[in-house]
Amino acid sequence: MRTLERVRDLLAGRDVRERRMFGGTSVVVDGRMVLSVRGDGTLLVRVDPDRSADLVAHEGAVRAEMGAGRDMGPSWLSVPASDGRVEFWVAVALEHHGAQAG
Repeated sequence: MRTLERVRDLLAGRDVRERRMFGGTSVVVDGRMVLSVRGDGTLLVRVDPDRSADLVAHEGAVRAEMGAGRDMGPSWLSVPASDGRVEFWVAVALEHHGAQAG
């Protein structure tokens, strides 16, 4: 899974655990779930709910649903994981949790 490998590379050197959930592999950093790489390669990203409206303006980003029509709330976005955007979304997730990308 290419997207998961990219996420692992971006988080190298951190306290990272992976768990199977949300239809993919969820990534826990420093004890907090920050995102999930879904089986289709898209990302489920946990974001600051105050930034959610601005972040959905990014190409392909939408509020995530848990099943048809069940909104997960403003803290969760579903985003495409194109090569140029994975780093951006990992940084957004880490920012929400008070950690810096790097």
